[in-house]
Amino acid sequence: MAYKLGKERRKIRTPENTPIFRKKLDKGILGEANMDGSIYVSKDVPKGSALEKKVIRHESVHAKEMKQGKIEYGDDYVRDGNKTYHRKDGKIKYNGKWYEEGSSVFPWEKRAKKAE
Repeated sequence: MAYKLGKERRKIRTPENTPIFRKKLDKGILGEANMDGSIYVSKDVPKGSALEKKVIRHESVHAKEMKQGKIEYGDDYVRDGNKTYHRKDGKIKYNGKWYEEGSSVFPWEKRAKKAE
């Protein structure tokens, strides 16, 4: 008996074909990486600007790390490697203190900052 493969085609995501959407984001947020591999860029960031390129490079690191399983974001947690951090009301508990999301104290933000 033969086995037939389906006709489904899956895209392999690369920096060149990562879906980037412009969207109204919360105040102070310039970009977001999503678990599906897409990136949101704030509508307030000028198209084609150096800032837009910087935001995309930063969020691309997060998207790549999510795809690799290195980091994971949930509604009430962030997982970086083997460590899980509580997340609540726009803050993340790190080393016993609550910091705003996106703070440069987090190791995943330090890695993304290097890519800017």
